[in-house]
Amino acid sequence: MSASINDNANWARSDKYHNSFLTKPDEGLEHALKSSSENDLPQIAVSTAQGKYLWLVAKTIKAKRVLEVGTLGGYSTIWFARALPEDGKVVTAELSQKHADVARANFEHASVSSKIDIIVGSATETLPKLQTEPFDLVFIDADKESNAIYYKEARRLTRPGSVIIVDNVVRNGRTADPELSTPDVVGVRTLLQAIKEDEGVEVTTIATVGEKHYDGFTYILVL
Repeated sequence: MSASINDNANWARSDKYHNSFLTKPDEGLEHALKSSSENDLPQIAVSTAQGKYLWLVAKTIKAKRVLEVGTLGGYSTIWFARALPEDGKVVTAELSQKHADVARANFEHASVSSKIDIIVGSATETLPKLQTEPFDLVFIDADKESNAIYYKEARRLTRPGSVIIVDNVVRNGRTADPELSTPDVVGVRTLLQAIKEDEGVEVTTIATVGEKHYDGFTYILVL
């Protein structure tokens, strides 16, 4: 009998199977995950398949400048850096000094430090102070309560043709459950309302299953 569609083990097995054909091993990325675990960082980095997806988006739009909100141990940051040309730059914002220190070491190990700048501190405070040329791609993967603030700053820091991706917006279907009003769920709903009122973008949410169970991301094209 085949596994249930709601079987998390089956989703993880499917990810691993497809990755075995489609994603080459990368010692720098594997080290980042191992180092993050050894330093007791939360195990909430994007999956291998999701990291490869972000790499593909950056490559597809020929991104040279990427903004990331939420560095953690730098796993997704390394994916972005791998996708950029030699003169490309990833600016990544991280609240925790410990996480930033682990990430810096991981960037050094992966030989991508020259492409990455880390901003340490609350992104709700650091992003509004950021004055720079527009970013081609923004990836928002931090506390969900502040999603609308991060989105507002992402819009300010992008240009027509830029892409904004917000992770963890489906949350096992909880975002659409009217009986739930936890801060993370409310944060995603507030983001969706802000996007609905923004006539300068075209957007869709894609639900996903895999190693990270049942979730999804919102993909935003700046017009």
